Amino acid sequence: MPNIKIFSGSSHQDLSQKIADRLGLELSKVMTKKFTNQETCVDIGESVHGEDVYIVQSGCGEINDNLMELLIMINACKIASASRVTAVIPCFPYARQDKKDENRAPISAKLVANMLTIAGADHIITMDLHASQIQGFFDIPVDNLYAEPAVLRWIRENISEWRNCIIVAPDAGGAKRVTSIADRLNVDFALIHKERKKASKVDHMVLVGDVKDRVAILVDDIADTCGTICHAADKLLSAGATRVYAILTHGIFSGPAITRINSACLEAVVVTNTIPQEDKMKHCSKIQRRPVKYLHVCGKKRSTSRYIMKFLLSKKIKTDPKSF
Repeated sequence: MPNIKIFSGSSHQDLSQKIADRLGLELSKVMTKKFTNQETCVDIGESVHGEDVYIVQSGCGEINDNLMELLIMINACKIASASRVTAVIPCFPYARQDKKDENRAPISAKLVANMLTIAGADHIITMDLHASQIQGFFDIPVDNLYAEPAVLRWIRENISEWRNCIIVAPDAGGAKRVTSIADRLNVDFALIHKERKKASKVDHMVLVGDVKDRVAILVDDIADTCGTICHAADKLLSAGATRVYAILTHGIFSGPAITRINSACLEAVVVTNTIPQEDKMKHCSKIQRRPVKYLHVCGKKRSTSRYIMKFLLSKKIKTDPKSF
């Protein structure tokens, strides 16, 4: 059975280190740099011959540079005779470009899938894909983890009136996600139908459901400029909600997002640690980071570390299961 090597890309080294620490391993040596013409250079600092390699790189920050870095790292390990290369991508890049919704529109998520496969990836592990059909873009195994257990845990621990709350989808695409959470909590759910005239700008919103005198909890997989979340919060408050929270898996928070959150009527914006949030939390006290300790894998609840032990890593690792 091959040994394990965990490499970290430059997008989220803190998360990579936490994974390695939890498993009692050290991150393998890799050096990344740019040439003067901005080409990415990767130097794998130790042998990967016959090894089981895992590369952790989230789709955040300088997305194009980080994606290219990931592809080069995969290829470098593959041509150095690694036994298997698994790309661990907590936030999948270009996931929102998953379909041809207008003439001559690209399906960029499919392009990224092809690039990862051609680079040499044997397995993809990601979390809360924006569209689950992206798994079908690959001809290699894809494990899509879900943050639902972490969402449920936060609601029960932090909202005293959670039994009288209502879970709200900020758009029709999130209906399946919120109905699952509402069923687990045994509460009602609502839906906001939105219309866009162009990307990142909501033109009109219609609330479907009764939120009067209830705590409203907006749940979504991803928030970028936060226009939708902030407009939805205003809509819920005007419809009679007592308080409004937002729980997001991937908090990108680009452009005017922080300003919008600070001025919005949201009590808190809860995000996972799939994307670094340290800088944004300094400028916005409403943002709360929730490390993802419990995940859903193929419909079953597992702790992150146990999932990594069984699926992400080889059984050859010597560690005490009780520590997890």
